[in-house]
Amino acid sequence: MPWPIVNVVVAVVVAYVLLKFGAAILGSFARPVPAPPDPGELRKVRLTYRCSICATEVRMTMANDEVPEPPRHCQEDMELVTPVDDL
Repeated sequence: MPWPIVNVVVAVVVAYVLLKFGAAILGSFARPVPAPPDPGELRKVRLTYRCSICATEVRMTMANDEVPEPPRHCQEDMELVTPVDDL
């Protein structure tokens, strides 16, 4: 007669573990989005760069400086193709 009691206890323990695990997974989705950086840290820019080797173009939209260092592609610095008047 003790076996049905053991089965019930095991079922309750397994249900509790699954409930805690499921709540932890759902709780990880509910974390708030991190706050955006302070207004002075990043600024909006609209710069276009082109790789002189493979002609890949990249548009930079946020930077920490008015004219940041060019990104690297194909192991070389990319060339700024945005007209000077637009800076």
